[in-house]
Amino acid sequence: MKQGTTILTLDNGYHLWTNTQGEGDIHLLALHGGPGGNHEYWENFGEQLADLGVQVHMYDQLGSFYSDQPDYSDPEIAAKYLTYDYYLDEVEEVRQKLGIDKFYLIGQSWGGALTMLYALKYGQHLKGAIISSMVDNIDEYMVHINQVREEALPPSAVAYMKEQEAKGNWDDPQYQKYVDVLNAGYVDRKQPPAISHLISTMATPVYNAFQGDNEFVVTGKLKDWDVRDQIHNITVPTLLTFGEHETMPLKSAQRMAEVIPHARLVTTPDGGHHHMIDNAPVYFDHLKTFIKDVEKGQFND
Repeated sequence: MKQGTTILTLDNGYHLWTNTQGEGDIHLLALHGGPGGNHEYWENFGEQLADLGVQVHMYDQLGSFYSDQPDYSDPEIAAKYLTYDYYLDEVEEVRQKLGIDKFYLIGQSWGGALTMLYALKYGQHLKGAIISSMVDNIDEYMVHINQVREEALPPSAVAYMKEQEAKGNWDDPQYQKYVDVLNAGYVDRKQPPAISHLISTMATPVYNAFQGDNEFVVTGKLKDWDVRDQIHNITVPTLLTFGEHETMPLKSAQRMAEVIPHARLVTTPDGGHHHMIDNAPVYFDHLKTFIKDVEKGQFND
């Protein structure tokens, strides 16, 4: 399979940036978070998994920095493409156009939501699913994220944030300073310079449509995210991997591990929402152990 970057032309005419790293018979397709983030934290996965013979395929979803960015200010375009169904079926089209089958699917955050949906709809194509830092409903997330905020900030700061949120003052400088404090504690704990940019690479129209202004409020379509009544139908071997100091509630992850028939939960010490960067040695040890166990037919939940 071709290594490096390939631009895929979708059936809808838009183009997606894709990249393949590594050689071997095992295929891992990686879904980034956001929504509206990009592939960059997957870039070293081919190197990290080279000794297992894994080809890692990553891509930027429609609207994200390296792929085509539709004009979402057009209501018809927004209604057609800013949906769960579009992004789910985009995963399947990418799989087909890359020519992979019986593969592992890994998704971080929003990508983890897509991984759950893909395993439910297209699970026949999977060897295994890796859900990284994503829970099966938004309600428990909101309870946890409010607790995180109250623990991390003084009461006056929390009150100030809630006041600005009620007014919709998302650009308030002091509000954004508090968001930065929370991000440094629970999202990007390591604050890696390697994936920093001179400008923001976030696809804000996509992020705003699904999430909102930041990780600590949900005002978009994700406020209705809830597949608690469906995850028992995920039948493939599933790895649930979470940071021990992040935005997602570990209690929800523990419940998910009990409900999904063949699931294993692992946690990463000192890891936040991006624990593949915060504590890479532990993260990759868990991931490699999972893949090896499934490949050998020795996976047990």
